[in-house]
Amino acid sequence: MLGKYVRVRVTNPIHSVSSQFGFTYGLNYGLIEGKKRFDNAKYGAYIMGIDHPVRTFDGRVIACIEQEGSSQPFYVVAPKSTRFIVNQIEDAVSFAIEGVKYKLSCLYERSCGAIVYRYINDGIRYLLIKNKRSSNWGFPKGHVERGETNEQTAIREVLEETGIHIEILPSFAYKAEYTIHGNIEKSVTIYLARTDDTQTIIQREEIEDYVWLDYDRAIETLKFANDKNMLRHAREYLIKSGITA
Repeated sequence: MLGKYVRVRVTNPIHSVSSQFGFTYGLNYGLIEGKKRFDNAKYGAYIMGIDHPVRTFDGRVIACIEQEGSSQPFYVVAPKSTRFIVNQIEDAVSFAIEGVKYKLSCLYERSCGAIVYRYINDGIRYLLIKNKRSSNWGFPKGHVERGETNEQTAIREVLEETGIHIEILPSFAYKAEYTIHGNIEKSVTIYLARTDDTQTIIQREEIEDYVWLDYDRAIETLKFANDKNMLRHAREYLIKSGITA
């Protein structure tokens, strides 16, 4: 269902009180109408991005929430022009899932990280890491957590994954968008950062290995076009800024 466009017939408008569960609806709630006449399945859905009562709503399924002890998941639907991530969805439906164990699958993922460089033997070296979930080299990054700015996420993720403290350079941010697993739409923002730390301590639970490479070797080591483009733009920025790259 993730990514599908559906119509929701609202049964419990926002701000109404649930006689069954005893909470006040913080969102409009209703049933997703079947696309075909013979589709009698009734799927419940909360509507994000609309702050007033509505009778029907056409939007995109952005999340699926499976509650422990329930065989029927419910969905979250939002206007197609919006992008809500896990933390925002959890906050929006907290009135309905408080105290309940659940699994949330989200259409959108947002990650932030950094291309980290430092001087080694009078030359710039770039930090690449190999995540245990992948056999490919890349840059340290991770999901944005509740209350964080993108820059704060990048700083935290680099520190957690490599033990390195960084200083983000101003006016550089490379954003890439792509699809993973066929239906998850991912947005990644990568910053450029310098460090004076000389010791790299990887997070063994998640990171398999790390390496500091000059530009040419780093480009050769990276597999994905997005990562290569990020590094090219970072190097161009350093050169324009008068920093030997």
